[in-house]
Amino acid sequence: MKPLVSRQEFLKVVAGGVATAAGAERTFSQQTADVRTYVYKRAGRCEIKADVYGADDRVRKPAVMWIHGGALILGDRKGTSRLLQGLLLKSGFVVVSIDYRLAPETKLPGILEDVRDAWQWVRKKGPQLFRMDVNRIGVAGGSAGGYLTLMAGFCLTPRPRALASFWGYGDIAGPWYSRPDPFYSKQPAVSKEEAYGAVGRAAISEPPGKHNRGRFYLYCRQQGLWPKEVTGHDPDADPRWFDRFCPVRNVSAQYPPTLLVHGTADTDVPYELSKMMAEKLAQAGVKHELLTVPGGGHGLAGVAPAEAARVYERASAFLQAHTA
Repeated sequence: MKPLVSRQEFLKVVAGGVATAAGAERTFSQQTADVRTYVYKRAGRCEIKADVYGADDRVRKPAVMWIHGGALILGDRKGTSRLLQGLLLKSGFVVVSIDYRLAPETKLPGILEDVRDAWQWVRKKGPQLFRMDVNRIGVAGGSAGGYLTLMAGFCLTPRPRALASFWGYGDIAGPWYSRPDPFYSKQPAVSKEEAYGAVGRAAISEPPGKHNRGRFYLYCRQQGLWPKEVTGHDPDADPRWFDRFCPVRNVSAQYPPTLLVHGTADTDVPYELSKMMAEKLAQAGVKHELLTVPGGGHGLAGVAPAEAARVYERASAFLQAHTA
């Protein structure tokens, strides 16, 4: 049976691949030579890194901490939205793209510990290392990074000035993740042996150059096992454990201003997840926007470059407005 999507396309979907536009690509590429890489944390033998773009030792700038996607299972700090980064750099931001330990070798509480430690590192070391303004920091991310961005809205102290979640999700225990997925079930079945052979035991924050971790993700979606494999807990047997790991259950009036971006044709993360989050934000009186992209797939797949550019320009403007 021929796969419905190629391996390359599948990995792009898993990682929350982003649309690009030529102008922003050029802007970003001109800035990449200035990247500074730091180890912000060590966990045993695992070095966890951050890439910093747009630093200028002469000027104190606002910052955005970017969190990559990949279902918490794959991806790394290089998995950034080049279009958004180009716009942010042009607007005078420092962009800090972080790694975190990956599942299933590290479970969700450990991943969130890394996000908290990255936040504290940015706030403590950022003013010294790359002249950022500690009082003007937002958080953004795509897919699983969008989920971690929404977690940042109540897990980080102090809270970020603003959040931008791209095709993220505020719930990790619902049927969309805890039951076999209809879209991924149409792919040829991945065996348990192949799935577990694609991951290991030692903690990692960057997948090796050649890896098949996407097969583990596909297995999890086909079997409805993602929440259990990533957290170590079963949402059916222990539903209350997930309370503190579902942003949609933790929205309050203190939640930061939030932008939610989602395509209506997303086959990886249902559009309804962002709608549900927007409803909770509205109920709590939190400033927010739900930017709906009609016909957009995961990572804005299938969206015309001009429309993608409009989406990212709106996101950049939102982050600028709320970190001013």
